[in-house]
Amino acid sequence: MTGNKESQEISVVGRLLSLEALVFVMGVASLVYGLATGSHKRTALGAAAVLLVVLVYRLCRRRKGE
Repeated sequence: MTGNKESQEISVVGRLLSLEALVFVMGVASLVYGLATGSHKRTALGAAAVLLVVLVYRLCRRRKGE
């Protein structure tokens, strides 16, 4: 039973990491598109998305070490 629970946890972590990567890529794309077109709203949204992903990554990494 323990092996099954571990594989489920790995699956959840894998999904979260892939979602995190997708949000990061979309944030960078929005940031670049906003800078290219001069849209301040898209630039701010992209910067916020990238910053959020970096903060979540650092927070998860810090908690994993404890």
